[in-house]
Amino acid sequence: MRAYRALIVDDHEGFRQFLRRALEEQTHCQVIGEVSDGLEAVRKAEELHPDLILLDLGLPGLNGMEAARRIGKRCPESKILFVTQDTSSDVVEGAIRMGACGYLLKSDAVELSRAVDEVLHGRRFISSSLNGKIGPGPE
Repeated sequence: MRAYRALIVDDHEGFRQFLRRALEEQTHCQVIGEVSDGLEAVRKAEELHPDLILLDLGLPGLNGMEAARRIGKRCPESKILFVTQDTSSDVVEGAIRMGACGYLLKSDAVELSRAVDEVLHGRRFISSSLNGKIGPGPE
């Protein structure tokens, strides 16, 4: 597998560092940027055109859902994996409907490697702890 380029978007520096370390342990990953707010996420995505964007929902400046909408229009080749705390089925379903490739709960971070692999191979990923809590969505 060719190396993929990832952008990490989270307003908590410690969690961004955790994600960076976890991704860089995968030999096929290059973290090309980290940002802490939604507006900066859109700008960096346009500038860097990452293969994968790990995106939190609760961001200053512009929430993650709106940032994802804007990124989807400007960088449709970038795959979005939400990495967040929100367990609301409405939010998860909304994220998938709007084009996110995956939804990983921060509490399920042990699934990060699998989530990234699924998303990069064009498959949808939903945190295992959300199984049965959301309806079937588009593949």
